[in-house]
Amino acid sequence: MAQITYDEVNLMLRLMAQITYDEVNLMLRLYDMRREPRLRQARAWFVEHFHPESPEEMMQKYPQGSEENTYIRMVISYWDMVAGIVNRGLINDELFFDSNGEIWVVWDRMRSIVPTWRGAFKNPLLFHNIEETCKRLEAWREKRAPGSTAAMRQMMGQAKSGTKGS
Repeated sequence: MAQITYDEVNLMLRLMAQITYDEVNLMLRLYDMRREPRLRQARAWFVEHFHPESPEEMMQKYPQGSEENTYIRMVISYWDMVAGIVNRGLINDELFFDSNGEIWVVWDRMRSIVPTWRGAFKNPLLFHNIEETCKRLEAWREKRAPGSTAAMRQMMGQAKSGTKGS
């Protein structure tokens, strides 16, 4: 386990001192939104069951109008909105990354099908907010805990194997 140096502690304290009341308030409001019963249900379903191998499989398993498709759109649009807020600097990255790993799980589940969606909608920036936030999240996490991203992907791959057919 890596030791944190005195300089790193000082940097963390300076960053924490820069976090504003408004950022904390916005974080709490976003957390409160996540507790809304229908979104909570959608998030639970997404984490447990959303493992598409391809866009075609996704559309076959979760067609437009299905409850599952609604869950997918709710979860992705929520996290895309949140990522847009973070990307614009309205919430300090470190404050956000400290307690919001779920956005990374969502991105990891959808990243292989995003290029097809971008092509289909002729929008190269579709889900750009989630992608950019998660790139920074991975870099931040790897700096603090090298190898953690690969370990999380491996763990999620094992969990996926246990839920095949869901």
